[in-house]
Amino acid sequence: MATSHTAEDPAEDPTPDELIAGRPHLTRHAQDGLAMDGVPLNRIADVVGTPTWVYSASTMRARLKALSSALTAAGLDSHVHYAVKANDHLAVLSLLGAQGAGADVVSEGELRRARHAGIPADRIVFSGVGKSPRELTLALAEDIGQINVESAEELAMLSAIASGMGKTARVALRVNPDVDAGTHAKISTGRATAKFGIPYDDAVALYRHAASLPGIRPMGLATHIGSQILSLSPYRAAYARIADLVRALRQAGQTVETVDCGGGLGIPYRNQPTPSPAGLAGAIAGSFHNLDVRVFVEPGRWLVAQAGILLTSVILVKQAPGTRFVVLDGAMNDLVRPAMYDAWHGIVPVSPTDLVAPLSPADVVGPVCESGDTFARARLLPPLAANSRVAILDAGAYGAVMSSTYNARPLAAQVLVDNERWSVIRDRQFHTNLWEHERVPAPTA
Repeated sequence: MATSHTAEDPAEDPTPDELIAGRPHLTRHAQDGLAMDGVPLNRIADVVGTPTWVYSASTMRARLKALSSALTAAGLDSHVHYAVKANDHLAVLSLLGAQGAGADVVSEGELRRARHAGIPADRIVFSGVGKSPRELTLALAEDIGQINVESAEELAMLSAIASGMGKTARVALRVNPDVDAGTHAKISTGRATAKFGIPYDDAVALYRHAASLPGIRPMGLATHIGSQILSLSPYRAAYARIADLVRALRQAGQTVETVDCGGGLGIPYRNQPTPSPAGLAGAIAGSFHNLDVRVFVEPGRWLVAQAGILLTSVILVKQAPGTRFVVLDGAMNDLVRPAMYDAWHGIVPVSPTDLVAPLSPADVVGPVCESGDTFARARLLPPLAANSRVAILDAGAYGAVMSSTYNARPLAAQVLVDNERWSVIRDRQFHTNLWEHERVPAPTA
């Protein structure tokens, strides 16, 4: 879920000071070192230990407000549905839901989490290419706002389930616009070869068919072309094609009330230029402002990524010929994105003395027995010692939610900072938790 970087050039990397300056919730103090929203990260690590995820509540609220305000300023009838897959913690869902966000879910578990967090059913959209009969039955029983149908086969299954339950499913057809978002191949979802969505040329006929099916009420169209998008051009191209479909459907006598514009707005992991909420709102308005449709957007990463860090400690520094290895207690089982996508994350020292020390290249790695357990190569860092702490930045999205217990490593603790106060929102796992649900059969002979 990031643009790929196959090699790192330290000369092109932002310095720790530049990374901190680009993230208003992070500050450096002469005595306390790196702090989040006024809370020293060393204080959290002293109490909770490491590795620990730390999230800024104020950052999530501010980013949701900025996006919602930009959509309103563009004259759009719009609503924000948070993409739960980015970070599904109940505290995150409750916080964003309290600010008016709905939820974009892709599984029964995410739907149940969103409802448990208090998000109303009518503000939930169910997306995803492989919804099971059980999941569709739950969505209908909950009477959620919209189901984004991804195929003719799914539409037929949903019609049978809905009519059997005496329900009417509000649906949008997710259309694949065959637009390349220019992102990592593993997170580009809008090309014709992707598993997602209905082929563009089939959309009008399938929409007409949907309107004839029992238990189905077509509401509109949906599209999502990928994640970590760093240019508005792919959005403009995709939305123009969807707008053409809206006009074609109406000319064919169909009703189109909503357009789900998806998410994918990128963030500046390396302090690079990225599109703003106003830019995205402008791209949406450019295609749909005169079509009298309600617009949905589904941000995930953009709302929560920069709000979170992975707070880790140095186990040891290993000197090898031509290389300094900084070995952390955090690992790829905690944050898999660098191993999976060659994703770049800023790494900033926490100690006040480390923050002002001279920098030199180091490879930053974890203790997992995989060569891929590497967070950074040739990264400019101070001469860190054992027990020094560093913060891996922009880890609030696709971080904890993708964690595993590989190498029998317990899941890290999670902390929320809010108005200069902090609280543990998930306890660190004990090793015994890893096998408490396992069963060893009795010997047969």
